[in-house]
Amino acid sequence: METMHLYTQKVIDLGFKIVPQIVLALIVLVIGLWVIKALSKGVTRALEKSKVEVSLQKFLTSLISIGLKILLLISIASMLGIATTSFVAIVGAMGLAVGLALQGSLANFAGGVLILLLKPFKVGDVIEAQGYVGKVDQIQIFNTILKTFDNKIIFIPNAALSNGSITNFSIEPTRRVDMTFGIGYDDDLKQAKQILTDLVAQDKRILKDPEPMVALAELADSSVNFAVKVWVKQEDYWNVFFDLQEKVKLTFDEQGISIPFPQHDVHLYQAQA
Repeated sequence: METMHLYTQKVIDLGFKIVPQIVLALIVLVIGLWVIKALSKGVTRALEKSKVEVSLQKFLTSLISIGLKILLLISIASMLGIATTSFVAIVGAMGLAVGLALQGSLANFAGGVLILLLKPFKVGDVIEAQGYVGKVDQIQIFNTILKTFDNKIIFIPNAALSNGSITNFSIEPTRRVDMTFGIGYDDDLKQAKQILTDLVAQDKRILKDPEPMVALAELADSSVNFAVKVWVKQEDYWNVFFDLQEKVKLTFDEQGISIPFPQHDVHLYQAQA
């Protein structure tokens, strides 16, 4: 009987010791989960105000939520007297192993996050990067997908994009069209310049501000070259580029102005016996 009474007393003492810890742990768990939920909502609102991509919003919110929940569980385990040192060491070792195994993927992921946050380009922009030119079709976590003008699909790793140079042709509303036209040395210089000036003035797509420029650029080996630099709206760039070249060629032909091609004079000498 005394032994039974002794065991009962130990159980009661243990209960008085453990029950408050369990109750406190449950309270901390409930409050902690509520705080994590509130923080996740706050992060989501902040990301929405920053106009971060929806896919990145969900990923970052989930990542923050999972990380905070892991810390909460470790804290509760410590409150209940469970040794967490070994657990933390195991988690750290596993994280290091996974990080080394997925080093390239993690670099692409980090690059994707930087691209989505800093926004050097967006879906629909025309960019030049890593030797490719095309329209941005998708921005994924690990890759950015470009669609070239001849309808090819290019997958570029985000790590390379975030660490390399990017030319974005779509950010500014206007672009400058640069062209060079050559005439022969025997042609009328002033007439050719006036033709180019008139053709630029007649094209309504060419902006008046900044002012178009038609100027003699170079006295080359086989031609006298004029530089034509005009500003147009982003969407008119290629149409103006192609149309103006066609109009210049047709008008030069009508006015008898030649467009020379590279040539060499060859002199033959007969050696005397």
